[in-house]
Amino acid sequence: MKTDIEIAHEIELTPISKIAQSIGISNESVISYGPFIAKIPCCLIDKKRTRKSKLILVTAITPTKAGIGKTTVSIGLSLGLNQIGKNAAVALREPSLGPCFGMKGGAAGGGYAQVLPMENINLHFTGDFHAVTSANNMIAALLDNYIYQHKDQADGIKQVLWKRVLDVNDRSLRQIVTGLGGLTNGVPIETGFDITAASEIMAILCLAENQDDLKRRVEKILLGYTYSGKPFTVKDLGIAGSIVVLLKDAMHPNLVQTTENTPAFIHGGPFANIAHGCNSVVATKMAMNYCDYVVTEAGFGADLGAEKFLNIKCRKAGIQPELSVLVVTTQALKMHGGVSVKEIKQPNAAGLIKGFENMDKHIENLKSFGQNVLVAFNKYDFDTEEEIDLLRTHCEKKEVGFAVHDAFAKGGKGAVQLAQKVVELTDARQSKPIHFTYKDTDSVVRKIEKIAMKLYGAKRVLFSEKALAQIPKFEAMGANEYPVCIAKTQYSFSDNEKAYGVAVDFDFHVNDLVLNNGAEFIVAIAGSIMRMPGLPKEPQARNIDLVDGEIVGLS
Repeated sequence: MKTDIEIAHEIELTPISKIAQSIGISNESVISYGPFIAKIPCCLIDKKRTRKSKLILVTAITPTKAGIGKTTVSIGLSLGLNQIGKNAAVALREPSLGPCFGMKGGAAGGGYAQVLPMENINLHFTGDFHAVTSANNMIAALLDNYIYQHKDQADGIKQVLWKRVLDVNDRSLRQIVTGLGGLTNGVPIETGFDITAASEIMAILCLAENQDDLKRRVEKILLGYTYSGKPFTVKDLGIAGSIVVLLKDAMHPNLVQTTENTPAFIHGGPFANIAHGCNSVVATKMAMNYCDYVVTEAGFGADLGAEKFLNIKCRKAGIQPELSVLVVTTQALKMHGGVSVKEIKQPNAAGLIKGFENMDKHIENLKSFGQNVLVAFNKYDFDTEEEIDLLRTHCEKKEVGFAVHDAFAKGGKGAVQLAQKVVELTDARQSKPIHFTYKDTDSVVRKIEKIAMKLYGAKRVLFSEKALAQIPKFEAMGANEYPVCIAKTQYSFSDNEKAYGVAVDFDFHVNDLVLNNGAEFIVAIAGSIMRMPGLPKEPQARNIDLVDGEIVGLS
């Protein structure tokens, strides 16, 4: 089998101006980044047109450390829809260099269901991640300068909350001290780095409706507290305008193409385990503006990405999916059925059936939002017809749709069955209006409890003293009606990454609460989750090289 990058290099790309024209975007509106990549100005979004589009959410059961193929299925479904004559696009997040050079590899799909040019998309792309990094760290530098210049002020900054970020997995930067080496080097402060995908600037970029909204949100960012306990924000620094200047171009969605020269919008990249895990509102709405069907994904399992997509993004952006597609693989089902990771590629009917419990819990959760659900079986070459039939029969008993997805090997033709099922189900009936897990008026504690107990299955939620101490501060700032974004392991419903299957009767531990006042949500940090990942023993970077002018080993 050819590698992803070998397949990508074989595809003859269509000039991006023609891709734009194919969905009704004029040449004059295209901001070109070379022949095959462009940005599309946010001002083109027409709210009336977006209401006519069918939005399809792709999510998944609890994944394995190798992933589950959501991006490949998302791209494949958009290919399949185009194969059957529908005007469809895919709207995805941008890859982070952390996973690309770390454990997971790239995030541009796989096989014959990729977005292209994949090496550009996986690496520096249009510089959006760098813009977010620069904006975040510019705030940090200006804040440190303010502290230095006002160090003798009576009501100076007592507590600094803002951290720097870097789009690299680097555990050594999680906790550091800056300002060492004497007075001229600044004021010594304990701080640290998060990965860029976890930056509040990234969340703001993905939730802002336009540049005015972007500036409004940036002004609200909470940077710390003064000695008198007063919140100190970006507005207090007086620098919001300069930060928006750094993000001016990054605000516009990116347009690229698939392996079958169909449109793909890629913009923003928050992780779903430590952030809200969805691509930007403007990219989703831009795609809906020009296409009849828009396929989008939310990161990791449905307990993370889909929950945040529905409870945060849809709540704030006024959109909702017509259908949720739940991606499954035999590997993931078997792992959740108690089969050892070394044996999950081997036939094991008993392990597969036991793993259905994890899938069923995700189906139940999606239905609790009012969503119609379609199970997409992401096929691998080692899968057997007997095990596929077991899964199909189980889905029939659960009264949910089922379709096989084989676009990795066959491109759009391998996703025709899935596409036809999507059209059939969305034509037959729409999902119900979203039934959010919690109300805006619920307390912060109650919101977290409802997610953990209703969706994860927790017996109770235990809050640390540190976490509880934050709540009165948030309430004083008027943030008590914000949605909550739970940061937890992606490998389990619980906060224990080894509790596979369906964890039951467990305590869910919230160790800290962080106010993302500009993004307008509260982050609950659960278990041992880190907002700056580390690298594995054998990082993917060891496989990447430049040979005769071509990149190899990027997947």
